[in-house]
Amino acid sequence: QVQLVESGGGLVQAGGSLRLSCAASGSTLSSYAMGWFRQTPGKEREFVAVIDRSGDNTWYPDSVQGRFTISRDNTKNLVDLQMNSLKPEDTAVYYCAANGGVGGLLHAHTYNYWGRGTQVTVSS
Repeated sequence: QVQLVESGGGLVQAGGSLRLSCAASGSTLSSYAMGWFRQTPGKEREFVAVIDRSGDNTWYPDSVQGRFTISRDNTKNLVDLQMNSLKPEDTAVYYCAANGGVGGLLHAHTYNYWGRGTQVTVSS
C-alpha cells in the first residue's frame, strides 16, 4: 500500500510557474514508476509527466514538453512537478500516481495508487 498526498496547487497567472509535490508513505517509492495526471470536468484523466523507478527516464505529452519537469527523490519519498510558462488550458486537478507494474506507464488505468489531487488554476 502506498499513500500519496499532493501539495503546491493554486492560482497563478498565465506565464507563471508552480511546483507540485507528491509525498509518499507506506512503501518504498523506488519500487514504483510515478506519474502526474490531470483532469478537467467531463474529460478523461490525461498523463502529464511520468518518471521511471530510477529517475533516469521521463516522458511528457507534446502539450507540456519543454514547460513541465518531473523529478523524484527516492531517499525522501518525494516526486515533484515543476510547471513553467503555464497556460489557461493547464487548469485542472492534478493527481500523483504510483505504478507498481511494468509497461503502460502513459495510461492512467495501469496505476495502482492515487492521491486525492490538487487544483491548479491558470488565469488569462
